Amino acid sequence: MELDPLILSRIQFAFTMTFHIIFPSFTIGLAAWLATLEGLSLATSRPIYRELFDFWLRIFVIAFVMGVVSGIVMAFQFGTNWSALSARTGPIQGPLLAYESFTAFLLEATFFGVMVFGRQRVSRGVYFFSCLMVAIGTTVSSFWILANNTWMQVPVGYAMQGNQFVPTDWGAIFSSEVLWVRFPHMILAAYLTTAFCVAATGAWYTLRHRHAEGARVMLRMGLGLAAVLIPLQLVIGHLNGEYVEAHQPSKFTAIEGRWQTEQPARLLLLAWPDEAAERNAFEIGVPVMGSFFDSLTFDSREPGIVTVPVNERPPFLVPFYGFRIMVGMGLVMLFVSWSGVWLTRRARMDKGRAPPRWFLWATAISFPSGFIAIVAGWFTAEIGRQPWVVFGALRTADAVTPSLTTSAALTSLLVYVTLYSLIFPAGTYYIWRALRAGPGAEKTTSNQGDRGLIVEPARV
Repeated sequence: MELDPLILSRIQFAFTMTFHIIFPSFTIGLAAWLATLEGLSLATSRPIYRELFDFWLRIFVIAFVMGVVSGIVMAFQFGTNWSALSARTGPIQGPLLAYESFTAFLLEATFFGVMVFGRQRVSRGVYFFSCLMVAIGTTVSSFWILANNTWMQVPVGYAMQGNQFVPTDWGAIFSSEVLWVRFPHMILAAYLTTAFCVAATGAWYTLRHRHAEGARVMLRMGLGLAAVLIPLQLVIGHLNGEYVEAHQPSKFTAIEGRWQTEQPARLLLLAWPDEAAERNAFEIGVPVMGSFFDSLTFDSREPGIVTVPVNERPPFLVPFYGFRIMVGMGLVMLFVSWSGVWLTRRARMDKGRAPPRWFLWATAISFPSGFIAIVAGWFTAEIGRQPWVVFGALRTADAVTPSLTTSAALTSLLVYVTLYSLIFPAGTYYIWRALRAGPGAEKTTSNQGDRGLIVEPARV
């Protein structure tokens, strides 16, 4: 593979995007979790909810800042590496990104400061309202990003004026059926990611015999939310698969991994391609089940990779295995959450008993499952649409900055790798320190009031 400006720009975008998506996917769910804790604190006056709020607020602040920093980098790349894309799709992508600033950023910037520094300066009702606004802001932000990306995946409501994509129907862009299955898919993924981080934290403290009351609340609430959401996520995920089959046959056939059209179709679990011979050199499959999972029938005809022109086929391995990793993580979350709800009820944690240690360990080490699923899903979506950046309308090779040289692209990539190698381990370290200290650590420094990241605990 020759390291030309196109390949280097794609590597850079994939590298920065992989880091960036971790933090918004966490903070979207974490903002909702904080709003829930503050609401429970208001409704019940139980000190534990305030204690947990203060604990998770510190982690939220760090993750939020890291998401903002990495998000700025994403915007820069549209000018430095992808100026041709910006010039041609700017009439559509520009307003969508601007709408995010006018709505989501406005909410977040206004009320984030109240959350962090305003506990003692506003009433409890106003503070709770601020928590809700931050949670709504993070969700609205994800909507505009998904609206932008969905238009690139399945472009609608546009016409060509010269070499520019110009909007002709904003209603079609905002009401796209594809957007309204992708957006809830992402929101549910974010909530599940946070739910498993919360549950894993509770499981870890239970194993360590620390923060017993907070650990019980985190374990039960995290697993309970995940148990409710994961079946819904599997249904929404299937709907996403239907849009891929209908609108992106090249991505669909790469995900399925079958080279020839089959009726009924097999479900391939593992495969290694021989692209020159247009077959798999190695594969393990289950007869008929491919038709069932693709169309919910046992005799449907499913297309193979050979039905896609050679110059429009995406790479095989990343969509194929990325999809299976995502689904595999979903099944792990399903098992852990459902078994966890049953085991915690059976153990009667409210009486001071704990679930089996093997389950607590399983829950603790499952904390990255949501992050892995999200990253694998985005790799599947983005690499699966290659060689298109606007599917079927603009090739990725035609979107890169024409004047970009190999040396400039390589220098930019190395700078980003160096900076991220310094910044993100630092953020991760401070999150780890907060997790190690646990709930209630703020009490030792409560005399600092609202300074820094320390929030004074409630008076009870």
